[in-house]
Amino acid sequence: MKILVAVKRVIDYNVQIRVKEDGTGIVTDNVKMSTNPPDDNAIEEAVKIKEAGKATEIVAVTIGEEKAQETVRKALAVGADRGIHIKVEGIVAVSYTHLTLPTTPYV
Repeated sequence: MKILVAVKRVIDYNVQIRVKEDGTGIVTDNVKMSTNPPDDNAIEEAVKIKEAGKATEIVAVTIGEEKAQETVRKALAVGADRGIHIKVEGIVAVSYTHLTLPTTPYV
């Protein structure tokens, strides 16, 4: 069995969030970003499942700008076997619940 874990780059939970003056969003310039903490937990659980012999491979996937590759690298450091970074410029937030994967796997 292979395990696919979606990891997301978010504003670090220790950072005070500031709203833009025009009220159209939040300020992300020069703000510390990190992997979503529940996604870190998911990678750790996937590693435990693999170590128990119930899985053969862990694949971490993220969608976002160039800097989002940090989240994949962190997942690889924790124990993921492969990482997929779908590069998309200009996206600040992505909902993985609306992500549809093809039925034919990519190699």
